[in-house]
Amino acid sequence: MLFFSFFKTLVGKEVAVELKNDVVILGTLVSVDQYLNIKLKSVNVVNEKTYPQLGCMKNCFIRGSVVRYIQIPASEVDTELLQDASRKENTAR
Repeated sequence: MLFFSFFKTLVGKEVAVELKNDVVILGTLVSVDQYLNIKLKSVNVVNEKTYPQLGCMKNCFIRGSVVRYIQIPASEVDTELLQDASRKENTAR
């Protein structure tokens, strides 16, 4: 649940989502659920020449199981908060 809580704090921020099929999608995070399914708006595909069929997409829903990476700006990461939360989660076990 640590990642779910963390990603909920990123709603409204720009993120880049790399899928397992090597497609990279940039967009504004609208929502995320407990399965790490992601909704993005204002979507742009990084390599649009390779994937022209995705060029007209404005919004998208991405199933969590197809996500390889989610890249977020370094300025949006509070490492101390993440470390504290992970320590608390480990001591609860």
